[in-house]
Amino acid sequence: MCLGVPGKVVEISDTADGLRMGKVDFDGIRKDVCLAYLPDLQVGDYTIVHVGFAITKLDEASALESLRMFRELGLLAEELGQSDPADLVPPACPIPGWQAPPGPA
Repeated sequence: MCLGVPGKVVEISDTADGLRMGKVDFDGIRKDVCLAYLPDLQVGDYTIVHVGFAITKLDEASALESLRMFRELGLLAEELGQSDPADLVPPACPIPGWQAPPGPA
């Protein structure tokens, strides 16, 4: 799964070849992110990041609510590469009586 994860820009810099990069904090996990698509983004702004690129600016309330939901669903660490996918347990299906097929043997 590849979701757009919200994070807070904590640092902005330019690479030697002029590419605008930043450090973005995702609930305590910091990642390098390309900011080239959002030239007006500033330190302290929130952004949605998808596959290493900041793709839209987001207000703080929306970002924090999205992060809360990611945590509750157990998806934040998975999306940020902080867990072993083999250890993840999928969330329970909300459909009463539905049984998942057996996993691989």
